[in-house]
Amino acid sequence: MVLYNPLLYKNHLERDDVMNLLAHLYLSNGINDMMFGNYIADSVKGRQYLEYPEEIQKGILLHRAIDTFTDKHPLHKQSRDRFRSNYGLFSGVVIDIVYDHYLAKNWALYSSELLSDFAKKAYDYISLNETMLPSKLKLVTPHMIRSNWILMYQNISGIERVLAGMSRNTSLPNEVRFASKVINREYKQIEHEFMHFFSDLRDFTKTRS
Repeated sequence: MVLYNPLLYKNHLERDDVMNLLAHLYLSNGINDMMFGNYIADSVKGRQYLEYPEEIQKGILLHRAIDTFTDKHPLHKQSRDRFRSNYGLFSGVVIDIVYDHYLAKNWALYSSELLSDFAKKAYDYISLNETMLPSKLKLVTPHMIRSNWILMYQNISGIERVLAGMSRNTSLPNEVRFASKVINREYKQIEHEFMHFFSDLRDFTKTRS
C-alpha cells in the first residue's frame, strides 16, 4: 500500500502535515465543524482562520493550542529526546506519529466507539466539506482516506511505512531503522509517557471546550 505520493507533498516538511491525525480528531469533541477545523489547521496560516465559520475557527485555534501545550510538556520532550540523536529537530514529528499509534492501540480506554467507526465518520464528514479544504489538503485527503491512515496507525509496521514514505518525499531524515529500534527497545517506557501526557492533554482541552 503506497502511503505517501511525492506529488502530494512539498520537499520541506511542515509541522504535522496530517501526520498526528488521530489525536487532533479525537480531541475535537465529536465529528463536527470543530473537528474539521482541527483537521485543516496546519494548512491555515496566521489570521486566515478568520475566513472560516465560527465553529471551524474554534477547531483551528484548538489545534494551535494543542500544539503549544504539547511542545512544552516535559513528557513529550522526554519522548522526543529518545529520537533526537538521529532526527534532531524532526524528533517531535516522529513522536507525534508514535503517540498516535498508542492512542489507536489503546482506543478502547478513551472511547466506547470502535476506532473503525470513528474513522469512517470522520472521513465522511471531511469529505462532505471538501470544498472548504485548503488546496494542499484537497490533494492529500482522498489518499489519506483510501489508505485509511487512522487504522494503519494501530500497528508498528504502519508507523514504519509512514516514516519511510516521509523520508522519501519530505525533508525527514531516512532513519526508519533507528526509529524502529528505539520503539521496539523502549516501547513500554514511551507508552507510559504517552498515557500520562495524554491524560494531561485531555484535561487541557476540556478547559477550552
